[in-house]
Amino acid sequence: MTKAISLLTITMILSSCAVRLTDAKKTALKNELIELVKEDQVAADIKKGPYKDYTTEQWNHFKDSVFALHQQRLAAIFKKYGFPGFNMVGKEGSTHFWLLVQHCDKFPEFQTQVLKAMNKEVKKQNANPNNYAYLFDRVQVNAGRKQLFGTQIAYQVTTTGRAFPRNGLLDSVNVDKVRKEYALPPLKDYLNQVTEMHYEMNKQRYQGMGVMKPDLY
Repeated sequence: MTKAISLLTITMILSSCAVRLTDAKKTALKNELIELVKEDQVAADIKKGPYKDYTTEQWNHFKDSVFALHQQRLAAIFKKYGFPGFNMVGKEGSTHFWLLVQHCDKFPEFQTQVLKAMNKEVKKQNANPNNYAYLFDRVQVNAGRKQLFGTQIAYQVTTTGRAFPRNGLLDSVNVDKVRKEYALPPLKDYLNQVTEMHYEMNKQRYQGMGVMKPDLY
């Protein structure tokens, strides 16, 4: 019994030490996440700058290599500290970690692990609830399942360009109630917003199809 208690005590001490960071290390981690996001946003954007003449194959290879390299570093951070919440890297740093994980679509098991850990931090008000909602839906869609919040969007590109939740919804009746709990606006407002953005980005093509304004809900 004494031996068991001693082992438990040691485990608790080690676990506590694993998540304790000095201010200097917190700052270093924040700064590292900032740099990773800068690289991430290049790969997540359209081809431009030094990459504008890349073939589709070259561009896809570049993006995959960036996201895969980032995933390795994120996995190391996650293994050592768990999900970096507000108390570890601040609100911006926590969002940066989440954003990078969002783009780890080729590593669904890792995304699921982060999602579970993030849920615990959200319940402690130590992580952003709407970020969690986006990652939850991303994991669902990547697994071919329906969404809870409707954050992951597809567009009716061959007709009007209207946005709709990819794979559908788990509970369309109560979706706005759930979204409100996670600090998200009503689904209709969100879909109209992204529809308008998509239309403006592709306005010439849609008007050429005879669609003269965004097809809102």
